[in-house]
Amino acid sequence: MATASQQGALPVGTDEFLKGLWRENPVFVQVLGMCPVLAVSNTARNALAMGLATTFVLVLSNAAISGVRRFVPKQVRIATFILIIASFVTVVEYLIQAISLDLHKALGAFISLIVVNCMILGRAEAFASKNRLAPSLLDGLGMGIGFTFALFCLGAVRELLGSGALFGVELAPAGFQDWVVMVLPSGGFFTLAAWLLLFNWLRRRRDANGGAA
Repeated sequence: MATASQQGALPVGTDEFLKGLWRENPVFVQVLGMCPVLAVSNTARNALAMGLATTFVLVLSNAAISGVRRFVPKQVRIATFILIIASFVTVVEYLIQAISLDLHKALGAFISLIVVNCMILGRAEAFASKNRLAPSLLDGLGMGIGFTFALFCLGAVRELLGSGALFGVELAPAGFQDWVVMVLPSGGFFTLAAWLLLFNWLRRRRDANGGAA
């Protein structure tokens, strides 16, 4: 009986965290937050910074919304959620500005647009407003890391092919011809399509192997 309870207890927390990495990845599965995904993923540095900023807002807003969910009237819950999210976005914007002005300029208005990222408001409404603090934190952390992972995948590929570098370090062999299109907006669509194709193929392969087993 103890073993059964342990087996039942362990996946509860891990599932809330892991689902955002694979099964419900916000970019590769749910296709959410496409504005920053396509706009700031021209370099790995920008992509990683945006992913971490979004994770920061997502985790803290989930925690705050879970904490006040019992006290917020239904009529104003969305407005309250947006106010909470906007507060954390302001914090992260000032943090980025203090750390690096160049990075702040590179991300531009897309830092402020985290407020209207449908992934964050969706997790607030669908999960944090209905669950306790610990699951809400794990949900936000998993979704945030999944979003960061997806952004980094796009940014790394676009920077490597577009300039032959990663995080500004030259990696391409001599004579490598830069794919200029990869650092342009159209390169974001091409790269996203390639990653979606690969991710869906891996999911189907996993599901087929699981079904066979």
